[in-house]
Amino acid sequence: MPKKSRPQIEVTIAGRKVVMGARTLVMGVLNITPDSFSDGGLYSDPARAVDHGIELNRWGADWIDVGGESTRPGAQPVSAEEELRRVLPVIRGLRRKLRNVPISIDTTKAEVAEKALEAGADILNDISGLRFDPRIAELARRHRVPLILMHTRGRPATMQQQPFARDIWRSLLDGLNRSIERALARGVRRSQLILDPGLGFGKPRRQNYEILAGLANLQRFHLPILIGASRKSFVRAIVAGEGLDASPVSGRVRPKPDSALLSTGDAAMVTAAILGGAHIVRVHDPAAILPALRIADAVLGAQR
Repeated sequence: MPKKSRPQIEVTIAGRKVVMGARTLVMGVLNITPDSFSDGGLYSDPARAVDHGIELNRWGADWIDVGGESTRPGAQPVSAEEELRRVLPVIRGLRRKLRNVPISIDTTKAEVAEKALEAGADILNDISGLRFDPRIAELARRHRVPLILMHTRGRPATMQQQPFARDIWRSLLDGLNRSIERALARGVRRSQLILDPGLGFGKPRRQNYEILAGLANLQRFHLPILIGASRKSFVRAIVAGEGLDASPVSGRVRPKPDSALLSTGDAAMVTAAILGGAHIVRVHDPAAILPALRIADAVLGAQR
């Protein structure tokens, strides 16, 4: 009999044991930024952001991921003070309204991570895999919270301009292994770690699909896998009819697929990720991908 494509792994979140892999968990994206590629500026008002977080949960999000600094290609960094100004009122408001829903803070700064945990966050989501600020690992150890380690090449401002890795799997496995070693060296337990291969972060279009096609390669780490592909350019491009290796014509603006087509593309991406072994999917519109997610979970559940 073939081995199941998604192992079950137990993680403790907010004092409760969660079995990753029993079903796919949904992380809802809540950007408190003026310049995110998908929803920049929509939720700059804290009350509106809290309301949207509640909506995300109502639409099917198991976790809410709050971020106060855009990480889209070309994004410029913001200060810790500005990031805290954006996220703290939202985390506090969500914690009051959604007492039992885990909240993650999407940040690469230990100062922001610490204040967010004090405000009610339960999970640390570091897109740099501890490369930018290793002190985040010490916070995860001290607060005993899950730590998401993502693979990225370069920094958001320049990550799509530098030469890309010739062998994406070598780069990905080596990078994630170094992130895990950094976390363990600072006292984080392996059972606290979640891995994200960082689709779209320093990778050309084809490499993102190569990662999805070989996602089972990450099972060698025996850790939960998170996939975030929602509304990203490599999804938009294929939905718009472009090929794996096509490059946009210089100076030409790629037409955006309408929202229904893009939601279909996101649902297809989620299906591929789940069938490849993802335990968590990070999305902007949980309701749009739930039918596909349930079908993919049913397929995994039918494995013997």
